[in-house]
Amino acid sequence: MCLIALAWQAHPRYPLVLAANRDEFHHRPTAPAAFWADAPGVFGGRDLSQHGSWLAASRGGRIAAVTNVRRMIPPNPHAPSRGVLVSDFVGGSLSCAEYADQLSGGAALFSGFNLLLIDRDSALYVTNQPSYRIETLRPGVHGLSNATLDTPWPKLRRLRDGLSTWVAREQTDEDGLFALMGDARPADDSELPDTGVGLEMERFLSPPFIRGPHYGTRSSSLLLATEGELHFRERRYGADGLPSGETDERIALQS
Repeated sequence: MCLIALAWQAHPRYPLVLAANRDEFHHRPTAPAAFWADAPGVFGGRDLSQHGSWLAASRGGRIAAVTNVRRMIPPNPHAPSRGVLVSDFVGGSLSCAEYADQLSGGAALFSGFNLLLIDRDSALYVTNQPSYRIETLRPGVHGLSNATLDTPWPKLRRLRDGLSTWVAREQTDEDGLFALMGDARPADDSELPDTGVGLEMERFLSPPFIRGPHYGTRSSSLLLATEGELHFRERRYGADGLPSGETDERIALQS
């Protein structure tokens, strides 16, 4: 997952609104969002290479999403998959705070990650870069990409600001949120960050929705929470942003 905007306890109808794009190589094997055979109470997409997830939710009301941290150093080939952080949390019974505390001892084993942990009572941001840190999210609208929370990259500002407007107007139009996630306009060069990948790549990665023959936005996901239900929608894309499928699931929460 490479771009997330979420409204936490900010909308009168939805305690949580989460809109996210997953950017990945198109050849990486992926299962569409569904209930998991090995964890029937968990719903989300699945990375078939490492069997973790980038975004998943459980009937128990636990939700997790992860992004990597863009660092210009070679990845550790022996590091555990960051997707395990999502699957372990949503498939378990620990609260956000309990899981974050438990993770602290082994967080350095993972390559750089940003992790969102959400349960019925709280939402936490957890990262291991530059060192392990836990931050409780205040009610409001937040954004996360491949830097730290709310780092104002153009794509993040665009999606976060759009969600802020959607919340402020107390909207319920889901297609409007998908339109925000589908914005493929590159940012102006004057707005681009310098993350060490070169100007051409910064341009390519700058819009919320990335179109490319080998790498790009693989899915756009929308998760809306109400008092007793999670509404999970996923739109999937192939090379060059061509639609390849859609999932729409309402998940009844356990009381």
